Amino acid sequence: MATDTTRSNPVEDIKTNSNFLRGTLQQGLTDTASAGLSETDTQLTKFHGIYQQDDRDVRDQRRKQMLEPDHSFMIRVRMPGGACTAEQWLAMDAIANRWANHSLRLTSRQAFQFHGVLKNDLKTSIQRINSSLLDTLAACGDVNRNVMCTVLPELSAIHRQVFDDASKLSTHLLPQTTAYHEIWLDKKKVVGSTDVEPIYGETYLPRKFKTAFAIPPHNDVDVFAHDLGYIAVVDDGELLGYNISVGGGMGATHGDPKTYPLLAQLLGFCTPDQVNEVAEAIVRIQHEFGDRGNRKHARFKYTVEDHGLDWLRDQLESRLGYPLESVRPVTFSHTGDDYGWKRGEDGLWNLLLFIQNGRILDTGHAPMLTGLREIAKLHNGEFRLTANQNVVIAGVTEQEKDLIVATTREYGLDAHEQLSKARLGAMACVAFPTCSLAMAEAERYLPELLDKIEDSLKQHGLQDQDINIRMSGCPNGCSRPYLAEIGLVGKAPGRYQLYLGAARDGSRLNRLVLENVDEQGILRALDQALIQFKYDRKDTESFGDYAHRIGSDLVKGGM
Repeated sequence: MATDTTRSNPVEDIKTNSNFLRGTLQQGLTDTASAGLSETDTQLTKFHGIYQQDDRDVRDQRRKQMLEPDHSFMIRVRMPGGACTAEQWLAMDAIANRWANHSLRLTSRQAFQFHGVLKNDLKTSIQRINSSLLDTLAACGDVNRNVMCTVLPELSAIHRQVFDDASKLSTHLLPQTTAYHEIWLDKKKVVGSTDVEPIYGETYLPRKFKTAFAIPPHNDVDVFAHDLGYIAVVDDGELLGYNISVGGGMGATHGDPKTYPLLAQLLGFCTPDQVNEVAEAIVRIQHEFGDRGNRKHARFKYTVEDHGLDWLRDQLESRLGYPLESVRPVTFSHTGDDYGWKRGEDGLWNLLLFIQNGRILDTGHAPMLTGLREIAKLHNGEFRLTANQNVVIAGVTEQEKDLIVATTREYGLDAHEQLSKARLGAMACVAFPTCSLAMAEAERYLPELLDKIEDSLKQHGLQDQDINIRMSGCPNGCSRPYLAEIGLVGKAPGRYQLYLGAARDGSRLNRLVLENVDEQGILRALDQALIQFKYDRKDTESFGDYAHRIGSDLVKGGM
C-alpha cells in the first residue's frame, strides 16, 4: 500500500491551525456552558497529556434526558522510566484524592493516570503535578510519548546508565512550544517571540510515537511493540551501546485487513552518545514520510513496512553522516515482573508489588492507596512503575525494610504471595466506563474471568503454570494483548477475539483463533486447549510455544 503524505485529514488541519497547540483552549476552559471542550480543543489537549472522556455507563440515559455526556477528563503524567520520588508519590496521591476519583492508575507505559477530573479542576491539577517537578506535556498526542525503561533496580549501575539515557531522550524529543506553560501554568508569552518546533514543525507527527529501552535478559517493556527501541548491550558489566529496533506497534482496526499489529525489526547498533541523534533522525523521517492522509495507516510501523528496512537504514545513515554498526547478539528470557524482595548491587533492597490491572484504590479488602501513602511517608528512596502496571519500592535500607514489610501486610499489599502465576502475569486496559474507544469490558471484567480460568487450571493440575493473559477493550491494544500467550481483544459488549501463542520473551505475536466469542466460548476453548497442553506438551514447553506449534487445531475440539 503506497503511503499518502499529501492528502490531509481533519486532525492535520487542527494541528496546523492550532498556533502550536494553543487553539482556543484558554477560552474553552473558562466556558461554563459545558462540562466539556470543543472537538478541536479535545484533539489538542492530548498533546498536553489530557483526554476528554465521559461516563459511558450513563451515556444512553443522559441522551434520553437531553443532557450532554457526563464529561470528565483523564490526565496522564509524563514520567520517563516510571521513576518518581516518595515526595512525588505523595503529591500524586493528594491529587487523586482531591481532584480525581480517589484512585491512581498505573499505565502500561510506566506513567500515572488520573480519572474523573472535572474541567474546572484541570488547571489546578496540572499545576500541582508541575509543582512536584513532574509534568503531562507529550504524555499523549502525535509526538514521542513517555519513554519507557526496564525496571531493574537490583542492577544498579547498568540500570542507572540506561535510565539516564532514556530520561535524556525524553527531554530531547519534547515539543518546544510554550503553549503548555501559558495555558496551564499561567506563564506569559514573551512579546514578539515566535514558537519554533525544530523537530516536529507545526504539524507534529502523523500519529503517536513510542520509545522504549530494554536491558536483556529482561523484556518487561515489550521493546518490540514500540516504534523505536533501544536494547542495551552489556559486556562484563559495561554498557557498550544499544541494538536499535524499529517499526513495532500494537494498534489495529476490526474488519480492516490493512491494519495489524507488528513487531519491530532490528536495524543496527549505536553507542550511548548516539542515542539522541539516532532517535531525532528517525522521528524526522517519520515526520517527512509518515502517512498524513489516513490516520489508520499513519504509525511508523507502516512507514517501515511500506518502504522497507534497507530504505530506512539508508535514510537514517544519510542524515547521521555515518553508518550504523552491526546488531550485537543479546537474549531475552521473559516479559513479566519478578515479585518480592531483591537486593541490589548497592546493597539496598527493592520490593516489587502486584497491582491488579494497575488500579490503586482503597477497598474493604485491601486499602492499597492508603497503604502506599503510608509507605511513601516513611520511605527515603524511589518508586518505580513497571510496564506491567505494577510498582517497585526501590532503594530500601535495612532500617526501612521491616517497617515496609509490616505496612504491606497491614494494608493488603502482599497479595503476590498468595495469588496464582496466571493472575500475577495478567494485564488489562481501562476500557469501560471511561475510554471512548472501548468496545467491551477489560479492567472491570478480567478479574472475574480469571477466577474461572484459574478454576480450569486447577481442575487440570496446572494451577502452578505461568501463563501470560492480557485483555484489551478494543483492538488498539494498550495492554499489548497481541504479545500474550492468551490475548483477548474486545469486539462488542461481552464478546472478544481470542488470540493464542505469543512467545514469553516478547519476540513473537500470537494468532487469532476465535472471533466474536462470548465468555462461555472463551472458557470452553481454553479448557480444551489446557487439556491438550497438559498431555501433549514437550518437556518444559510454555503454553504460548505449544499453542503456536499446534495452531488453530488447539481450539477446534472446544467449539
